[in-house]
Amino acid sequence: MPAADGYAVDERFYRWAPGAPGSRTRFAAKLAQHVPDMLRYRGPARRADVVHFQWLTVQPLDVHLLPAVHPLVLTAHDVLPREPRPGQLAAQRRLYDRVDAVVVHSHTGAERLRALGVPDERVHVIPHGAFTHLTALPSAPLPAPLAAFEGPVVLFFGLLRPFKGLDVLLEAWRGIAGAELWIVGMPRMDLEAVRALAPAGVRFVPRFVTDEELAALFRRADVAVVPYRQADQSGVLFTALAFATPLVASDVGGFGEVAVTGAAEVVAPGDAVALHDALAGLLADPERRDRMAAAARAAAETTYAWDAIAKRTLALYEDLLRHNAAP
Repeated sequence: MPAADGYAVDERFYRWAPGAPGSRTRFAAKLAQHVPDMLRYRGPARRADVVHFQWLTVQPLDVHLLPAVHPLVLTAHDVLPREPRPGQLAAQRRLYDRVDAVVVHSHTGAERLRALGVPDERVHVIPHGAFTHLTALPSAPLPAPLAAFEGPVVLFFGLLRPFKGLDVLLEAWRGIAGAELWIVGMPRMDLEAVRALAPAGVRFVPRFVTDEELAALFRRADVAVVPYRQADQSGVLFTALAFATPLVASDVGGFGEVAVTGAAEVVAPGDAVALHDALAGLLADPERRDRMAAAARAAAETTYAWDAIAKRTLALYEDLLRHNAAP
């Protein structure tokens, strides 16, 4: 997290974090703290002008634990859970009924909210920001097998989950020579089944990666790829924008809206042939990659800059406060 500038940070959730990031121990500790933390938060919430939740992760409980304050804002990073547990979908819909405003990061996401019955006046599109603070980090050394490779690199980064289309990506990689595909991130699926699909030129780093290692990976990559079957937005996409890394992405959620900037090429989700052609084409065209990198850098400094996003968020708060104060 970048250093606080012009605001104070008071962390009240999940302060006990045993175990490694992403481990079952840490997940269990967070779950054990969730209800006490939500209840403890009600006092500070009553003293706030606006309460804005970025994540509500245990929806069947959270719908009963929200503080009874107004205005209350919820950001819908995922309009609906992508891998829902029992009760999550219905509870997520009830959460939208409980808040005064729902922030979503794309116009596609806004349409999904409206289709769920969220009134138009409660839906507000504010883009997610590029993770430009990561670009100030020093690069950690790349793992030895990766550092030794000198050719072009395509990077798939993030938690390894079934909806992210790894099987499609590995099929698309067949026949691409002279480059490597690096698949880096903590597995949340049967990795052995995925490895069995891998053709030549694929390397796996199946573990948690520090921010400094992340910086090294994105600085080294010639192309980043997000072949997801479904998504509303992606932190990996906004990391690639920050590092001016050209993108190939599935045309899902708000990915196409980022592609309009020229920073990304989109293909139909699940289409291995189209994904192969897009990756092969970019790897063979360094001048086009340079143009896409410039477009990514410009997008990170304008549409997806945090100053612009902060202004839009503050404008939403001011509008909600005026409405809340009206007789």
